[in-house]
Parts: sequence; structure tokens; C-alpha cells
Amino acid sequence: MQATVGSRDRPHILRVMSPLAVPGEGISHEELQLATRNRGMPLEALRYDVTPVGMHYLLVHFDIPAVDPVAWRLRVDGKVSEPLELTLDEIRRRPSRTIPVTLECAGNGRARLEPRPMSQPWLVEAIGTAEWTGTSLAGILDDAGIAADTTEIVFTGADHGVEAHVEQDYQRSLPLSEARRDEVMLVYGMNGRPLEPQHGFPLRLIVPGWYGMASVKWLNRIEAITDRFHGYQQAGAYRYQQSEDDPGLPVTRIRVRALMVPPGIPDFLTRRRIVDAGSVTIVGRAWCGEAPVERVEVGVDGEWSDARLERPLGDWAWSAWSLAWEATPGERVVTCRATDAHGNTQPTEQPWNLQGMGNNLVQEVSVTVR
Repeated sequence: MQATVGSRDRPHILRVMSPLAVPGEGISHEELQLATRNRGMPLEALRYDVTPVGMHYLLVHFDIPAVDPVAWRLRVDGKVSEPLELTLDEIRRRPSRTIPVTLECAGNGRARLEPRPMSQPWLVEAIGTAEWTGTSLAGILDDAGIAADTTEIVFTGADHGVEAHVEQDYQRSLPLSEARRDEVMLVYGMNGRPLEPQHGFPLRLIVPGWYGMASVKWLNRIEAITDRFHGYQQAGAYRYQQSEDDPGLPVTRIRVRALMVPPGIPDFLTRRRIVDAGSVTIVGRAWCGEAPVERVEVGVDGEWSDARLERPLGDWAWSAWSLAWEATPGERVVTCRATDAHGNTQPTEQPWNLQGMGNNLVQEVSVTVR
């Protein structure tokens, strides 16, 4: 087994070995284990501006660590002039604020790819918006005195395990310019209450606009470095690769996406929707970490109409949208798609990548109108 050595691990030992399901292969026992440990947000929860804590999506790579909040300390070290060791109470006494942030897992939609990367089998439900309370990361970096030649900030969580034969703490880095953004925070509260164990208690990072892998949970160390970080979760995982030999590009910001609350009522097993003919209001949310959402469209059997788009809940949170549909009897396919201010629109055919990252294929809902 190759053990990690902090931020100096080299990428040549961190190659991702992503098994692919053969065409038509069902969900494996291993994928089922992951699916029952983690959870997606029920799509009917899109009705809430702020996702209730128990409905917010959850992904835990290893085990939820047992952390004693009294003994816990946050170390800030590396290329700094004043290394820090902060208690939770000391962090709570720092200037604080609460902001709504939409988080999405980078692998959301992976289970719909063909061939399917065998990992957490998300459909489209790995999403949630919470009100996060904490303190600015930049303020703590300032207090530590980051060296002028610092290039990246490395974040280490208390969760520990093995992935791709590499024993590791969960670690990610951010370029210093990203880490110093005003909205990047160390948070200890979620929706007006302390973080729950599965969401990173006692402290986690929140990186608005980035996919969820950047928001390291159970945070216990922040390290300033002057070279590139080559830990597994940075150099091996979370990359847009076409093959195992392709180094790929790193996964960073959230691509534009819209999701709808499936209309009507569901069939228990298939989740196919049933609605009565007549006026049906379709509602949903849209978000993007790269640019503001400018347009949402709803398609019925391939005919698209503009939805009414509301103001976003916050600079880094989703926007509500709605459309009145005159449903006529028959079998229908209802879809939705969003476009951001840079002109990026969700695809109707999903580009494939080895790890199943950054999927934002349009959502399709089969509806029987009776």
C-alpha cells in the first residue's frame, strides 16, 4: 500500500483506476454500499429556498470521524510567519456572517453515463442549498502571515481511508487567489444550528461556486505551500479524463444546471409521473458557479418555452423558476435546461469522461397526462 506523505505526493503514484461498468450492467454491490451510506436531495425539496439539513445531499469518502470539540484544534502552518493553533471557541469569536451557498457534487449525474464509471451512483440529486455561518478564511490567513511566495493553500480533513491503493487523509488545495476570495469561509453552522457530524462538525471549508469536493469537511489543518499540491484527491481524483493515461483538467467550478420538481404524483417503483390534463405549474431551481444564470427553458416533447426566472437567493445560491404548462392527454417527456451569462447551455447529449465529473445533461421526466 502506498501511504501519503502530505503535500509532496507525486502524481505518478496517484493515477485513478476507475472501473467501468459493461454496457447494460446493473448497479454493483459496491455501488449499492456507497448509495446507502450517502444520500441525495429528494427533488421535491427544490420547493424550499433553503434545503432542510436532513434533505441536503451528502457524500462521505471514508468514515465520519469522531471529533472531540474540546480537544480539537485547527492548525495553520507551512509558509507562514505566525503559525496558529485555534480552538473552536476562538474561531467562533472571530467576525462572522451567514451566506446561502448552493453545493453540488462533482459526480452528480454519473450513473447516467454509458459506460458508467463505478463510484457513487448519482442520478441528478446530489445538490442542496444551505445557509452557512462562519468566518472568512482570508482573515485567518492574514493573521498567520502567509509568505509572499505562497502559491496554494492545502486543507486537510480528519477523515482517513484508502482510495486507489493510497492511504490518505482527505486533502484538497486551492490557489491562493481563490482561497483569499471574501466569500470563502470556515464554517461551524448550517441553517442556524451547529454543523452535524456528517456535514463536517466541528469545522469545514465552504468554497462558493466550486463543486463540493473543494469544501473540505472535518477540517483540522491549513497549510501554505510554495509549490503545487499533488495529493491523491487533487492530482488523481476530480479530473476531466478521457482515459487512465490522460492527466486531464482539474474539476473546479460548477457548470450551469436547472432541475425541476417532477410534476404530479409518482408511481412507487418507476417514479414515472402522473398528472391530470389542464394547467400544470412546473417549478424548479437553476444555478451556476461560473456565471449568473440568465435563462431557463422547459421543453415538452422537444418544444421549448422560456420559464420565468426569479432573482437568486444570493450571489452563490440558486434561483427559482416556474412555467405554466397546459398539459394534454398522452405520454409526455418534460425537460428543462439553463443558460449562463457566458452563453453556456446544458447539453442534450452528455460528453463522457472517465471519472464521470461535471455532468449537467438536461433533466428529463416522463409524464403520463390523463
